[in-house]
Amino acid sequence: MTPFRPMLEALTRQRGVRASLIVSENDGLVVDSSLRFDQDGDRVAALAASMYRKARLSARAARLGAVAFLQLDAERGRVCAVGGRSDLVIVVVADPAANVGLIRVELFKALESLE
Repeated sequence: MTPFRPMLEALTRQRGVRASLIVSENDGLVVDSSLRFDQDGDRVAALAASMYRKARLSARAARLGAVAFLQLDAERGRVCAVGGRSDLVIVVVADPAANVGLIRVELFKALESLE
């Protein structure tokens, strides 16, 4: 059991959440995860790390400041991600109808405990 396990399980208990992961932004590797419904953690981790890294670099280049919250909406689901000062990114995969507002609040709570 890693120190991330309680945080990940709390995120995964949110209604509509299929998976929660701690991912290395630099290489897209899974540090820890809580997966449901046969989610492929490695693919999600690589996608989320790449998106978050590119968004962070783009925001910096545009002088917009730090990326606070990243959300990808797709036909069959959502990917939400937050990152902090470390190279770790917290990622949630949710159903299309999931309440993103609640997920966002929980992600920011989790980020506070990560930093």
